[in-house]
Amino acid sequence: MATTLPSANKRTIFDSEHDDLRESYAKFLQKEVVPNYDEWNKAQLVGRELFTKSAEHGFLAMEIPEEYGGPGVEDWRFNVVLAEEAVKAGVGDAMAGPLLHSDVVLPYIMASANDEQKARWLPGIASGEQVLAIAMTEPGTGSDLAGIKTSAKRVGDTYVINGGKTFITNGINADLVVVAARTSDDKHGGLSMFVLERGMEGFTRGTQIEKLGQHASDTAELFFDDVVVPAENLLGAEGTGFFQLVNRLVPERLVLAVSSTAGCESAFAMTLEYIKERKAFGKPIGSFQNSRFQMAELRTKIELTRCFVDRCIERYVAGTCTVEEAAMAKYWSTDLLCEVTDVGVQLHGGYGYTMEYPIGKAWVDARIGRIYAGTNEIMKELIGRTMGL
Repeated sequence: MATTLPSANKRTIFDSEHDDLRESYAKFLQKEVVPNYDEWNKAQLVGRELFTKSAEHGFLAMEIPEEYGGPGVEDWRFNVVLAEEAVKAGVGDAMAGPLLHSDVVLPYIMASANDEQKARWLPGIASGEQVLAIAMTEPGTGSDLAGIKTSAKRVGDTYVINGGKTFITNGINADLVVVAARTSDDKHGGLSMFVLERGMEGFTRGTQIEKLGQHASDTAELFFDDVVVPAENLLGAEGTGFFQLVNRLVPERLVLAVSSTAGCESAFAMTLEYIKERKAFGKPIGSFQNSRFQMAELRTKIELTRCFVDRCIERYVAGTCTVEEAAMAKYWSTDLLCEVTDVGVQLHGGYGYTMEYPIGKAWVDARIGRIYAGTNEIMKELIGRTMGL
C-alpha cells in the first residue's frame, strides 16, 4: 500500500535477517496466496497445499528442530513477521490456519510431547502434511477453561473421549487435534490434553460454521462419540491440561495483538489514502476538520499501541512478558482495530459498506478479535486481579 504510518520505519526490534524474511514472505504471499484468495474466501476453506507450500519455503512450524524436518528457528520475532505480512497483504484470514498451526498449537507439542510423540508427529507437522488444530471451546464453555465438560475416561491402555467442541479453526483441514478433556472432577487439576488423529472411530466433524467475517479461515464443530484414544496420545501428564493451556495463552494473545496492530496500520493507511483523493463539496474529504481530528486521534492511538506491542514482543523473547501485559495488548489492540475500521467505513461513506473497497471487509473481520483468545471482558478481569481487585 502506498501510504504507511511513520512508525513502520522506526521499529528497532528487528534486524536484517527479519527484514530478509519479510521480503521473501511478502513475495510468497503474492505468488501463492493472493491469486487463490477469492476462491478460498468463497469456499470458506483454504487448500491443504497452502500448508505444504508454506513448509517448502520455510514459513511453517519454524521452531521444529532440523532433526525432525523443520527449520529449527527459535526466534519468535520471525513468527511476528509472518503474522504482520499476512495482514498487510490482505490475506490474514487465509493465513490464519498456517499461523495457528505454527504459533498456537505446535508449542503445546514442543513443550509437552515426549521423544516418541515428537518422532511420530513432528515430521508431518513440519512438512505441512499433518495440519494442526486445538479444541478448547465448547458450546457451553468459552473463556472459562475450568468449565470444560468433554470427558476422557481411562480404560486399560486407552482413554474413551466423549463430548464436543465448537469454533475450531482448522477444524475441517486438521489431521491432529489437541483436545482439552476432563479426566477428573477437580476444577483445575482434572483437565488433560490429548492428541486426536484424523480417522479415529467416533471422531467426526460438523459442517463448516458460517461466520460473519474471516471467511477464508475454516471453522467447524468437532464431535467425540466414544473415541478410543491410545494412552500414548496423552500430551503431558494427566491433570496438567489447565496449566498447559494457561501457559500458552500469553503467546496466543500476543500473536492476536501483533495481527490487530498490523491491521490498525493497514486500515488507517487505506483510509488516509482514500480521504486524500475523494472529494466532497469540491474539497478532499481529508481537508475537513472532522476528518483531520479523527485521523489525528487514530494515528496517535496506533503509534502508542505499536510501541507497547513491540515492547511486549521484546519482553516475550526475553522471557519476561507477563499474563497481564499480554491481556492488555490483546484487549487494547483488538478494541482499537474495531475503532479504526469503523472510522474508516464512515469516512469512506457509502463505499465503505460495499465490497468495492477493502475497508468494509476489514471492518467485518475485525469484530471477532474482541471475542476469541479470551473475551476482552475476561482480559480486563485478569488485569484487575493483578491489582488485587
